[in-house]
Amino acid sequence: MSAARILASCSPGEVRVAVVRDNRLLDYAIWRPGQPDGVGDIHRGRVTALMASMAGAFVALADGDGFLPDSEGAKGLTEGTILPVRVTRAAIGGKGPRLSARGTEGVPHGPVGLIRRGPSALERFAALYPDAAVVVDDPSLAALVREQCTIVPQAFDDDTESQVEALSEQTVTLPGGARLSIHPTPALVAIDTDSGGRQDSHAAINRSVAPFLAREIRLRNLSGAIVIDLAGLPIRKRTALGPVILAALADDPLKPRFMGFTALGLAEILRTRIHPPLHELLAGPHAAGLAALRQIMRNLDPDPRRLPALRATPAVVEALQRDSVALPDLTRRAGRALTLRSDPALSGTDWRLEHEHG
Repeated sequence: MSAARILASCSPGEVRVAVVRDNRLLDYAIWRPGQPDGVGDIHRGRVTALMASMAGAFVALADGDGFLPDSEGAKGLTEGTILPVRVTRAAIGGKGPRLSARGTEGVPHGPVGLIRRGPSALERFAALYPDAAVVVDDPSLAALVREQCTIVPQAFDDDTESQVEALSEQTVTLPGGARLSIHPTPALVAIDTDSGGRQDSHAAINRSVAPFLAREIRLRNLSGAIVIDLAGLPIRKRTALGPVILAALADDPLKPRFMGFTALGLAEILRTRIHPPLHELLAGPHAAGLAALRQIMRNLDPDPRRLPALRATPAVVEALQRDSVALPDLTRRAGRALTLRSDPALSGTDWRLEHEHG
């Protein structure tokens, strides 16, 4: 077995980071420097409200509010107190980030504000795989990681690109024909397993599926409550698969908890949410805009006068303009600023490229 490699594929405003071994994807994450998820950031914040009913306090940060539990340092504080805090969980929906006062020793006194950013996905994987070679395709990124980074024209080969693209699909076809159907909802993630016509016993099929199930959970960073409907087995026989599921989850750094089976026979897993799951990162106007910039770079003409214009919905245009890195990064790479055209006639997060000739 060969050593793992960390591959960083860079496009304007986005770095896709994959860990591979023997052409197999082990881990995957997206880092957006202009709009990072904030996990690991150190702030000085001000206590704005003590919430006894929630066992914590709301803390004003430079860019919004977060919640500091009593167990993480809020107990005994008073409103107006300024203290250093660290983001331990990214914001979710309308809720701000989760905070902790631990790990903030040595932060000097001062006004409310961001002190320093937390580690990027590339830095997190470099710590998790200390012996892995790091390969990047943007020289400006190499200085952020290690001196021994290898710089290449393209970090992802076709096989890695294909595996990464598959993570955006809801249906996963496994070797032998079994299938996983993955459906995130606001409350939980529902996963259905299907034998796909395999002639093995249902017990054998579910045993063989378990490692792939755990792999998809990890690669997609699925989190919170996860419920799984196993293929075909009567409810009374499903509990025998508990140890198989536990073993499949054992290597996950987030240590998911297998909670057992419901009365309906659904397997329950609880996986800690820290960073946003992949399906959230791939949705919305910001993701659409960055996908457009990635497409521009893939087909970039050597003549900077031939940079296409981007026509997109107002939401996509606004999202790109709020990103402090993406558009300047494209200008640096392409040698010319991108023309943005906001078009309310387009729907959702639609966009299109329109060729110009300088």
